[in-house]
Amino acid sequence: MAVKMRLQRKGRKQAPFYHIVVADSRSPRDGKYIERLGSYNPMTKPATIDIDRELAFSWLMKGAEPTDTVRAILRFKGVLVKKHLMRGVAKGAFTQEEADKRWQAWIDAKETRISERREGAKAEKVAKHKSIHGEAKVKPAPVVEEVPVEEAPVVEETTATEEVPAVVETPVAEEAPAAETPATEESPATEEAPVAEASVEEIPAEETPAEENKEAPADDQNA
Repeated sequence: MAVKMRLQRKGRKQAPFYHIVVADSRSPRDGKYIERLGSYNPMTKPATIDIDRELAFSWLMKGAEPTDTVRAILRFKGVLVKKHLMRGVAKGAFTQEEADKRWQAWIDAKETRISERREGAKAEKVAKHKSIHGEAKVKPAPVVEEVPVEEAPVVEETTATEEVPAVVETPVAEEAPAAETPATEESPATEEAPVAEASVEEIPAEETPAEENKEAPADDQNA
């Protein structure tokens, strides 16, 4: 059975993307496939390719024949480079460890170039936008909206200070005469004091004749 590595179309009209699959060469384009290797989206810049390198290399060594587009994808992702290195290992040109190091170094350099290309595409897009629409307006920072002056609690404190005079009321001064009036009513107690003194003064006045009477018989006896 002849096996091919080809693309299987997905997506909607005028926005396609593809699955990279391994399928029987006799099956229709969008028919059943044996295994899926990854995906390919040509609508992005640069094109987005996601593929399992080890799995693709395995099918390639088993004899699967890639189409022209898939072959270009395998070359771009380094699968064909690994196939070339494995031939060198088989011939004894270098060891397996050396082949793995070379392949990893190639992949790292390739990924660096891809990332640089993506950054360049973004910068080009921004420059094109500026040339058409002018300088992009910088949106005001949201911090300005978070600091409204009107929401300060100073207004609430002023209302509290205005209510302080209402708390201090004069009725406290009106209660003072009520406290003084009972003191004036108790003044009759002071008037009773002379009565007690008068009684005290009257007692010796009554006792003096008795003492004189007692002294008189003593004088008579002496006589």
